[in-house]
Amino acid sequence: MTRFRVRRGAVVAVLLVLAFGVAAALAVQAYRTARYHRAQADRVLRDYARLAASRVAVRSATDIYYAVVPPLKALKHAHEMAPHKALPVPKDLHFDTMEHEFSLAPYIRFTFRMDLKSGELTTSGQKLPTAVRRWLIDTLPLHTRTVYDTSWHMGTVLGQPKGDRRYVAYTVLRDSDGVLRTALGFEANPTALTPLVIQATDTQKFALLPRPLTSGDSSDPSRRRVQYDSMGSIIITDSYGVDIYRSAVQYTSPFTARDTIGTDMGALFAHATLRAEVADQLIIGGLPKSRLPLILSLLGLTAALIGTALVQLRRESQLTRLRTDFISGVSHELRTPLAQIRMFSETLTLGRVRSEEERRRSLAIIDQEARRLTHLVENLLHFSRSERQTAHIAPEPTALAPLVQEVIDGFAPLAAARGVTLAASVPEDLVVPADPGAVRQMLLNLLDNAVKYGPAGQEVRIGATRENGVAQLWVADRGPGIPRADRERVWDRFWRLERDRDSSVAGSGIGLAVVRELADLHHGRAWIDDVGPDGAGTRVVIELPA
Repeated sequence: MTRFRVRRGAVVAVLLVLAFGVAAALAVQAYRTARYHRAQADRVLRDYARLAASRVAVRSATDIYYAVVPPLKALKHAHEMAPHKALPVPKDLHFDTMEHEFSLAPYIRFTFRMDLKSGELTTSGQKLPTAVRRWLIDTLPLHTRTVYDTSWHMGTVLGQPKGDRRYVAYTVLRDSDGVLRTALGFEANPTALTPLVIQATDTQKFALLPRPLTSGDSSDPSRRRVQYDSMGSIIITDSYGVDIYRSAVQYTSPFTARDTIGTDMGALFAHATLRAEVADQLIIGGLPKSRLPLILSLLGLTAALIGTALVQLRRESQLTRLRTDFISGVSHELRTPLAQIRMFSETLTLGRVRSEEERRRSLAIIDQEARRLTHLVENLLHFSRSERQTAHIAPEPTALAPLVQEVIDGFAPLAAARGVTLAASVPEDLVVPADPGAVRQMLLNLLDNAVKYGPAGQEVRIGATRENGVAQLWVADRGPGIPRADRERVWDRFWRLERDRDSSVAGSGIGLAVVRELADLHHGRAWIDDVGPDGAGTRVVIELPA
């Protein structure tokens, strides 16, 4: 039966561990799913950032185009009217700004005409530094072949020859054979790009993202309209990494993207960053929250519950073993006195005694073993009542001296069997409110342990004192003593010292537990002290209210 219980406990423990493994696997799967959903949301937001950068690039390119085209058309018209005359200087260049408000006129520093075949360059306006002229002669032919947009009929170049930043816009005319032959254009101060981009990205007129993405159902708080000026930040840079424009407020966020405004528009780049705080409003239902704390909490709770269950299983297994030892010990303690009583009663019944002395000895042994059985049965009855939580006492004024002497007289035959002498030193006037039966049982338990585990021929002393309103009743022996590390464990039910478990001394393991429970019922306490300075012997003290 015990083996079956142990095997059942092992199976339950294995099942609990497997259950925790399943819970851990589910937690990992839930975490991976949450990470996947978060990655999908991040991917959508990065796509939104790329869309925002693309919209900024397109809008900037459009506004640059509409700012550059009017002066180019004016130059083309002047060339067509007088192809062999010099182009007008910037202050004489007249053009309309079309429907856009910004005009490049104040920023234009010189106009030019260049024969792409011969490389001949003529300019009107500010005098060109040699380095700028050489850069323009080298750059324009290559740019017209590799970058110039023939569909837009314009191209722009942003360069910095010898550190001198220049912004050049031009258009190319074809000859009679349809070949790009003559470049007409102007050079403007690059600072003109800043107000031009500011106009292009004005948040009052330009939405960083399309309205359907930022204005949802008003009944859904997570889809309420996002203010454009708080949605994100914009940076425009050139190919050299120099800032052309930065929005007033800059945000740091993983949702950042870059797009080119166009190599034919001066090789500018648009950077758009979506503010992390508005991410919840751009995703339907908001960004998936991290489930890691919840998953770890639930997994930790599961581990704690399973750990508690395993501890309880272990304790149950230990309790089962202790109960088995208890039954074995009690059976052994019952068998010995019963065998003695039966043997000597049969001797007396069959008249096998040879002398009066032998008859008296047989009766004394029967009385001794009967007392031992009575003492053991009383312990078992109290233990049973304690298990059912029905144990109670009836305190009354009790003189300890006569009660102790009564216990000694009754226990003397058992002590004499081991050659143990009993001595008492109890004040005659010491009276305590206690249950006489309970005090008698506590003393009998302590005397039984002292005689059973102590050496033969020892003296066991019983004493009592009154101090500070309490009475201390103690039993001292000259046995091997109880190690300090085990002095609390010995009060537990069924628990015995390791050295006594495999010895021939029978024991139930409930004697001291009954002593402490009865002391507690008296609102007192019990503990263990050493007898001598060498640590030899044991003194068990019972403290009762006086």
